[in-house]
Amino acid sequence: MAVKNIQVKRMMKESQQGPLYKAALIAGMSEKTARKYRKLKVYTSERAYSERAQQKRTYSTRPNPFVEHWNEIVLMLEKSPELQAQTIFNYLIEQYPKHYKVGQLRSLQRHLKVWRAENGKNKLVIFRQNLVPGRQSQSDWTHMKELNITINGAKFPHLLFHFMLPYSGFETVMVCYTESFETLTKGFEEGVFELGGAALEHRTDNLTAATQSMGSSRVFTKRWVEFLNHYQVQPSRNNPGVSHENGSVEKSHDLFKNAVDQHLMLRQSRDFKTIEEYRHFLDKIKDKRNFYRREKITIELGCLQPLPEKKFNEVTVLRVRVTPLSTIQVLGVTYSVPSRLIGYPLKAMVYMEKIDLIYGQKTVLTLPRLEFGALINYRHIIDSLIRKPGAFNSYQYKESLYPNLTFRKAYDALKESGLASCDKKYLDILHMAKLYGEEDVTAAIELLSEKNQLPLKADIIEILKTKKIVEEVFVLEPKLADYNQLSTFRGLDQ
Repeated sequence: MAVKNIQVKRMMKESQQGPLYKAALIAGMSEKTARKYRKLKVYTSERAYSERAQQKRTYSTRPNPFVEHWNEIVLMLEKSPELQAQTIFNYLIEQYPKHYKVGQLRSLQRHLKVWRAENGKNKLVIFRQNLVPGRQSQSDWTHMKELNITINGAKFPHLLFHFMLPYSGFETVMVCYTESFETLTKGFEEGVFELGGAALEHRTDNLTAATQSMGSSRVFTKRWVEFLNHYQVQPSRNNPGVSHENGSVEKSHDLFKNAVDQHLMLRQSRDFKTIEEYRHFLDKIKDKRNFYRREKITIELGCLQPLPEKKFNEVTVLRVRVTPLSTIQVLGVTYSVPSRLIGYPLKAMVYMEKIDLIYGQKTVLTLPRLEFGALINYRHIIDSLIRKPGAFNSYQYKESLYPNLTFRKAYDALKESGLASCDKKYLDILHMAKLYGEEDVTAAIELLSEKNQLPLKADIIEILKTKKIVEEVFVLEPKLADYNQLSTFRGLDQ
């Protein structure tokens, strides 16, 4: 407990009239403390602390245990300045076990800290920048693995593309799966169009989606420069290995992910039914964060460049040929196509979200675009599988032939039943999904499952034939008063 001025004055007065221990007792302090104030001859506690602070100690309270080998330690530090105290101490114990013991590590750390303050190498200085509205936007990807997000119970490995403005803190996020040029441009466009303008400069790190090696340095790719030219934005990048030059978005990664983690705790679940539900969850968090920045965002909006009428939407044109597997390869992703196109050369118009396949002058198929993996549509190959059911069990993309969980359960039920040719029986079900509609066949399978019946072709067809849609009809009870009113009008007409 701190000694008050009035206590010091009381102690000094009483000590002149009697023994010190008695004066200390009357003043409410220890005899040791009383002796300290009497020695300093002060009457206020603040002055005592000030005078004690000015008295510099010129001696060590304990001998330095490393004196004997200090020159050796210094030589090690001069050769390898990054050596840690723990590493040096382990070396000393190993080389001189009689001189050192485990409890002396903290002492060595203090001595090394003093040496580095006097002789250590200079560190890199970070210069805080004056943030100017409308001058710069930044973007980068961040991994979301540590938040353990699941979609319908399944792990959901993904990234967030993070776009932000350092001055106002305005930010947008986009769920994606790779650090590609397509996600970079799409994320940038979503950001500037939601904001309603573009900053003069956009900064990234040295990502391969926007830069390429040229000698010992990296330069911007032609298509990244062309993309930003469409928005009259100047590209910029931080120096290799100096991530803090893109520090605003790097810091925003941590803050946004922490906000997501906190909202997940409040939600008491990290599982979402669909990706769209998860995206909506992220958008709500983002909108709330931007709401609190609205004053600075309004200032920044007045300094941004206007946007062009249309998005850049660059189209990549590729030539592909349909393989005997009834598939094509587009930018490393496998897509199935109708088997009638096997052997055909096609032109693939690759957009950010779709792929148009063109033969001659006509679009023969439009596919949703994936960034990795494979997209196999059972409708494209089921006719051939019916003829060759033995190919199903070891098919490379077998998992793609379960349109939903109900079909997977149907296959498992057939397999566990011990019936012969269970693969063929499942393929019959898949063929019916193509002919009669996946939704109706799914409903038939579920109905049979409720009755503990196997999903056999004949039973499914029977359900599909007898299916009736019964609509509920609501008839309002008539009011007699309405009839009386009609009768009155009729009498007037006569």
